[in-house]
Amino acid sequence: MIRVYVVIALYVLVPVLIIEAFKRWNWMKKVGTVVAAYAIGILFALTGFVHFEPGTVEVASFSKIQSLLMSVTVPLAIPLMLFNCDFKLWTKALPKTLWSLVGGIGAVLAAVISGYYIFRTPEVPEFNKVAAMMTGIYTGGTMNFNALGASLGVDKTTMAIVLAFEMVLTTPYIFFIIGGGYKMFRKILPYDDVTRRGRKDEEVETKDIENYQGMLSKKNVGGMFAGLGLSVLFLAIGAGLALLLTGTLNELVVILTITTLSIIASFFKKVRELPKTFELGMFFILIFSVIVASLFDIHSVNGGSLMIGGFVAWVMTCAASLHLLLCRIMHVSGDLFCVSQIALLCSPPFVPPVVGAMKNKKVLISGIAIGLVGYAIGTYLGVLIAYILN
Repeated sequence: MIRVYVVIALYVLVPVLIIEAFKRWNWMKKVGTVVAAYAIGILFALTGFVHFEPGTVEVASFSKIQSLLMSVTVPLAIPLMLFNCDFKLWTKALPKTLWSLVGGIGAVLAAVISGYYIFRTPEVPEFNKVAAMMTGIYTGGTMNFNALGASLGVDKTTMAIVLAFEMVLTTPYIFFIIGGGYKMFRKILPYDDVTRRGRKDEEVETKDIENYQGMLSKKNVGGMFAGLGLSVLFLAIGAGLALLLTGTLNELVVILTITTLSIIASFFKKVRELPKTFELGMFFILIFSVIVASLFDIHSVNGGSLMIGGFVAWVMTCAASLHLLLCRIMHVSGDLFCVSQIALLCSPPFVPPVVGAMKNKKVLISGIAIGLVGYAIGTYLGVLIAYILN
């Protein structure tokens, strides 16, 4: 059990060290805190440091603590990162957000349907259900994937193969975007964020983003922890509402509730001027990033079904390319495209790390909104695709 506690302590300590390095060295500022967190998490995974023997007491306890940290860090981070955002500057962004959402979902559907007819094989009798699960996971993440697998009665081995290929192909794409790939998309989609109303407003919205200096100073610590208290309150309200409405801690209800409450709170000047809340939110995101990256298991990929692997690769590549083309036609900015991709392919919790890497919090709410819609409709779209392709 000692090793379990050591690993959990490192999950918290590593982000602290990353922040200290970010404050001291320019090279770390070029690398980025989120990229560093993912890299260290991957290192933990590849060395086997965070892997325990299956069936032991240690692995059971470790998995519970891991899940708890992942479930809490992002819901706490979202309000903190939204509090000092001025949403009045974002009213013009709605049309572009809708275009990016519709284009992204349309691209996924086109990729899934075309890929089904290219890769279907008698060796996989449930290929229409594989198509359904890919529709769900690329319009809302693993929550929809698991829901579709259960509701359609998909064989567990098939689910494992699909999920393994999806993780192997999607994870490098996430790292590519976070590690600087967003700069390429900015060149392909060289359009300004429509939230801009002028130089002064732009500076107010982006100044001091990820500035960790003075976080624990007397003038900042009180306001920062007041923001944390609000985040805890919003999380409690979201959890209570989810239990009341669904009987479970439904992630969709929780995230939707805390996001709505956070946006409302940001309209109050005192909340918007709370110091260092964005940076505290990034600290929780760094914890989440280290944990997620440490879950990577290279041994989870086996021979499996090559046709399923080809289908997954086709869906991701085709959907991303078609979405990029549609965003180019509609003059959607590169940053909005990036958060749309991550929100649809991975789910809303992965949006803040991308926003932090891009240092453009103006697209945060757009990404979360797109992901929430994906959560809401992904399962329905997957079921529809399963029956259409049957």
